[in-house]
Amino acid sequence: MQITRASDYAVRVMIHLAGLPPGSTVRQSVLSHATDVSGHFLSKVLQQLVRSRLIRSQRGSGGGFSMAVPAAGVSLLDVVEAIEGPVRLNQCLMEGPSCERKSWCPAHQVWAEAQAAVVNVLGAASMASLALQAKSDSEGLYRLHDKPVWISGVPGKNAGQRTPRTRGSQA
Repeated sequence: MQITRASDYAVRVMIHLAGLPPGSTVRQSVLSHATDVSGHFLSKVLQQLVRSRLIRSQRGSGGGFSMAVPAAGVSLLDVVEAIEGPVRLNQCLMEGPSCERKSWCPAHQVWAEAQAAVVNVLGAASMASLALQAKSDSEGLYRLHDKPVWISGVPGKNAGQRTPRTRGSQA
């Protein structure tokens, strides 16, 4: 099993949005830059996240994308399933008559335990906790994938004269 590129990009977007102050709205171009995702591909990912009601889209001059639910209430599992659908390591784990062997197959229980473990780990990782890990500066610098991006609307010293810092650098 491998997480698709679309799921990876959706996770990047959600961590970025979760790291912003509540109610912040971000334009697609800013999300594209912050997450290193091309605009065209990002548009498709954003549509799926909006459809799943994890984020909201707002048109107009102050428009953009924002969290639709509190970041603490959104897990990594929620994001992956918004893009991929339910996690299924094997077809035999689907409800109903998906496999005639599942009642006696020795591998069925192993598949079920592995799937439960994946679901538990992904479900335990909230976007809020992941965003906290990604924060590198209390003055408004947010870094995702080694690319510093200033968060608009976050007060800080010398607001017009700040230079981006990456984790571990001294100012």
